[in-house]
Amino acid sequence: PKTIADGLLTSLGKLTFPIILETVSEIVTVSEQSIVEAMRLLWERCKLVVEPSGAVPLAALLEGKGAPEGSTVALILSGGNVDLDRLPWAPAG
Repeated sequence: PKTIADGLLTSLGKLTFPIILETVSEIVTVSEQSIVEAMRLLWERCKLVVEPSGAVPLAALLEGKGAPEGSTVALILSGGNVDLDRLPWAPAG
């Protein structure tokens, strides 16, 4: 599938997949727009440049997925592989 979060387009390895089956209780999906909104929010509020794949956890929370209301959440934001001249919310120039 085509996605802005191309860092998540990967195959699961022989070691990784069994671990995921044992330990992961929920997988959520998010919209492309939510990923862009998360990236923009991180830049505007925190001055963090995070690549689309790294912004997916925040996008999930913005969509109300992945955490019960009122719970304490920690996000791991990673990846600065972003072309600053082509930010997804900036007008094409």
